[in-house]
Amino acid sequence: MQLNYLNKPYFENGSIKNISEVLKAHGIKNPLICTDPGLASMGMSDKIRNLLSNELSPSFYEETPANPTEQAVNDALKVYKENNCDGVIGFGGGSSMDLAKAVALMANHEGNVVDYSVNEGGVGKINQTMPMVAIPTTSGTGSEVSLGAVIIMNDGRKLILASDHLRPDAAICDPELTLGLPPVLTAGAGMDALTHCIEAILSPVIDPPAEAVGLDGVEKVIGEESLVRAVKNGQDKEARWNMMMASTEGAMAFSKGLGAVHSMSHAIGADQELRLHHGTLNGVILPTILRFNKDHVGNKYSKILRAMGKNSSVDLADEIEILNQEIGLPNGLGAMGVTEEMIPGLVAHSMTDPSNATTPRLPSQDEWERLFLDAM
Repeated sequence: MQLNYLNKPYFENGSIKNISEVLKAHGIKNPLICTDPGLASMGMSDKIRNLLSNELSPSFYEETPANPTEQAVNDALKVYKENNCDGVIGFGGGSSMDLAKAVALMANHEGNVVDYSVNEGGVGKINQTMPMVAIPTTSGTGSEVSLGAVIIMNDGRKLILASDHLRPDAAICDPELTLGLPPVLTAGAGMDALTHCIEAILSPVIDPPAEAVGLDGVEKVIGEESLVRAVKNGQDKEARWNMMMASTEGAMAFSKGLGAVHSMSHAIGADQELRLHHGTLNGVILPTILRFNKDHVGNKYSKILRAMGKNSSVDLADEIEILNQEIGLPNGLGAMGVTEEMIPGLVAHSMTDPSNATTPRLPSQDEWERLFLDAM
């Protein structure tokens, strides 16, 4: 099937077979394929190469870091230019797809990538980029349908790029690419998808279709127990299909915005010594923010609990903590290496994050500090 949503992703088991057709449809003959060392070591670069028709000439950048950096964008851009590429493929998790978006941007824009960040007023500077195709191999970020990318800049800030021009021109969502993904990555990515759905629902922006999509994602992740099933059995095809759909739905839903969970996880994720997984951070932080927002979201917690298959009388934050424990997430930021000494810097970063624009309750500086302490 083909989803009728903006870039109309191909979504079905085995849809990776469409890659040559998709590239040709977008005029790409010499793609730069951005992926990560883990996938490359598993032979996935060779799998892509073997699927491409003979008239296509791919080049590869296989050094995407766990959290994409401005330096990695520049390194990949050099490969792009040296090989006269005419389009980009993001093949991997959110990091590879976000990196590919930034490369597609900088391939025909002047200056530095930081100039195009939301924080630096760059949204209006972004025009048509080079063609870009997204192929997710995890179920978490939904970057294949989103208009954003998150990059750690050379000055250490983790900033957001956002523009309709950054939404991939096409996406291939093949749940079979996620079969066998290790439990720890399945869990972290899955909580990323769930957090996207929940924060989008809680955003005060009025967008009933996006909210409905987010609720369906919550139902797939928790109501149908797809995340727990995928963590326990990586070969569960139905659970993997549901999780990839929930991931895509999460990014569709957050067209109405995110919130303080992402402000906090972006701040921590910018630390290049900790190098923590974004989705895992979201999952660990989520209960804290749910407790903080509880009295500021009307009846939305009841809607979310209903989608989860839970009684509206139970505590939503407690339910997320139970899920985190069941799938093996750390029991707090302290267990992930975050210390109290880091909190002032984390607060400063969180207070400037664009996700705050749609959080239902904006914390004060003192409240930010307390939230980080509570999440420890």
